[in-house]
Amino acid sequence: MRNLRIGIAQINTTVGDIKGNARKAGRFIKKAEDIGADIVSFPELTLTGYPPEDLLLRPGFIEDNLRALEYLKEITGRTVVVAGFADRKGGTLYNAAAVLHNGKTMAVYHKILLPNYGVFDEKRYFSPGKETPVLTLSGIPFGITICEDMWHREGPVSKLAEKGARIIINISASPYHCGKTEEREKIAKNHSAKKNIFICYTNLVGGQDELLFDGNSFISDTGGRIINRAEAFSESLLITDISLADVAAGRKKFINIPCKPGKKGKVPAKKRREKPSLEEEVYRGLMTGLKDYAAKNGFKKAILGLSGGIDSALVAAIASDSMGSKNVIGVFMPSQYTSGESFRDSRLLAENLAIEYLQVPISPVFESYIQALKSAFRKEKQDITEENLQARIRGNILMALSNKFGYLVLVTGNKSETSVGYSTLYGDMAGGLGVIKDVYKTFVYKLAAYRNSMKEVIPPSILAREPTAELRPGQKDRDTLPPYETLDAILKEYIEEEKSCSQILESGFDKKTVREVIEMVDRSEYKRRQAPPGIKITPRAFGRDRRIPITNRYRL
Repeated sequence: MRNLRIGIAQINTTVGDIKGNARKAGRFIKKAEDIGADIVSFPELTLTGYPPEDLLLRPGFIEDNLRALEYLKEITGRTVVVAGFADRKGGTLYNAAAVLHNGKTMAVYHKILLPNYGVFDEKRYFSPGKETPVLTLSGIPFGITICEDMWHREGPVSKLAEKGARIIINISASPYHCGKTEEREKIAKNHSAKKNIFICYTNLVGGQDELLFDGNSFISDTGGRIINRAEAFSESLLITDISLADVAAGRKKFINIPCKPGKKGKVPAKKRREKPSLEEEVYRGLMTGLKDYAAKNGFKKAILGLSGGIDSALVAAIASDSMGSKNVIGVFMPSQYTSGESFRDSRLLAENLAIEYLQVPISPVFESYIQALKSAFRKEKQDITEENLQARIRGNILMALSNKFGYLVLVTGNKSETSVGYSTLYGDMAGGLGVIKDVYKTFVYKLAAYRNSMKEVIPPSILAREPTAELRPGQKDRDTLPPYETLDAILKEYIEEEKSCSQILESGFDKKTVREVIEMVDRSEYKRRQAPPGIKITPRAFGRDRRIPITNRYRL
């Protein structure tokens, strides 16, 4: 038996920062060599970052990424390196992985299965590969696949196993959503057990616009067991020693990489990683998404409106935890309709989080608007127009502070509100990032309770209080919307499962309620098209996942 030391470099890349990504990969290669790794793998499109989208259409971008690959090749030594890049052959572009060793390119693999669903659009840029080369590392056959190549039962993984590969290295940029980790591991374990192979799954970590990458890289053995796993939402070098029976390279036509045994450093002790609760997993994901969005786009501080309600409280907590309390500003903007509870709770929240607290009353501005529009409104009764004016004044104040000081404005609307249009264009929708845009209202409460389980920062009165926008006397969300438990259940079936009205009714919901919810979702498409990006945590988020025409008369 021979031990093979495998390194998985779960790194956080930045789209377009080709030199920075290459330098980071270089640092992890050095770490892998210092600890005696025989091979180390990096995520999909390591050098360009993922997804590079239309940057791939720029010839200079491809050239820069190829130059960066030359840099990686030159710095490789005894440790074999598997790194993702964009390869060009003639006029054809491929999503590729290079196998580098001792300053040479030993092989290049081109991704065969190109996803073109959900958030993916790879057929717009890449052509599919055709070859599944098997390499050997001191007699041990292995193959390379890229992300989607692993997700199909009779795809490239099966072909490589049939050719004799004992180890499959899969480099991925698989976006996160609730339950995605279990999906990946199930697929890998099935491949491992049925094909008698090890699968070394290397996933990207970090935030990129709306997308969130959780890492959760792992190794599954020939019995279909996960034998090592990297921490979620954290850069790391996962080192694992595995034993394999020697396989003669001469029996089949393999690409051989002669690897001399090197000095093995001590492998860090494997930590027992308990599966986090869903609330912990999502909360950490939202922190990662916000932190990376701010840092990668040059924002040092964030600002948000504090209303005294649950949504802004949760966003403030996430911002404080991810960016540091000194880098978060909460602005309370009371009107004549603002309750005493909102005054009290917003200030207490800011104190608990130790964030900067500003109070900017909007009543004088609101009255000036009313006077300016008095003639145009022709003595019409007050309605939702005046409510929206208040939201837009608040949006203007936040954007003014953003413009003056360079703050990132955080939008606090949740998925339930975004779905049914319970929001105001250029008002509470104004900003740079929707932190909880993909979080249903019922789950907002669960996330808030999770945060308080570590340390109570969100006043209990906020969690207990009935939701209200406070834009008119005595206003409650239930005046306009069904109870959130009912609303969210209907929304999940309509948006994420794409069920028709008749199918949703089979779940026992009231017919009138279902029709009203569907109508609200459909007629709010124009609002969502103008909303800021939001961090994706569900299987079907607005934006990349769901692209519905604004002008559309089709109804399910």
